[in-house]
Amino acid sequence: MILDDVVAEVRRIVQDETAASYRYTDVQLLSLCNQGLKRIQLYRPDLFAYVGTVACTQGEVLQSAPTDSYRIIEVYGIVGGDRVVEANREVLDQNLPTWPNDAEAAAINWMRSIRNPNKFFIYPQAPAAQTLTVEYSQVPPTYDGTTAVTLLPDTYLPALVDIVVFLAEVIDNEHVTQGRAKLFYESFTQLMGITSSSIAITDTEQSGLQPPAEVV
Repeated sequence: MILDDVVAEVRRIVQDETAASYRYTDVQLLSLCNQGLKRIQLYRPDLFAYVGTVACTQGEVLQSAPTDSYRIIEVYGIVGGDRVVEANREVLDQNLPTWPNDAEAAAINWMRSIRNPNKFFIYPQAPAAQTLTVEYSQVPPTYDGTTAVTLLPDTYLPALVDIVVFLAEVIDNEHVTQGRAKLFYESFTQLMGITSSSIAITDTEQSGLQPPAEVV
């Protein structure tokens, strides 16, 4: 997907295809496209999942996600080392309240920070030069019209078109465009809701199969 294709479809829908008298400039529409990508991320951060690395801060249990992260999804393990298993920090606090002060060693567990999705805890404290492989929702950069939007599948082009039409029309003072803006916003939220609910169908062991009938 490239944003020039989105802009062309938006122009067709809002009937703004005459270059000599554009209501919206290409710069404006590209800006709205980039806003639309960030709105999609708010609905579906998993669509922007990216696997990268985090260099741990030595002697600390609290670690930070990369600067381009919206939220941590998973910590896989030590680069060149063992798997790191997710744990529950509340359980660890209850059973081993001294855990933040244990000696530095290779990470065994990681725990989410409930109040900050871009922070996470590891146990024990990080030794020198420890790097973790992590998956996080990457904040989309500001794209130009011709650079491929690599993190978002082409399937979501209609959703991006819908939200850009909404953003374009909602700033127009004409009454008729306000109703059309609402229509496209509802279409956008419906598409995002459908894709969210489809996870339960595709991302489980049942994979959408009907559950077995209960024996009476």
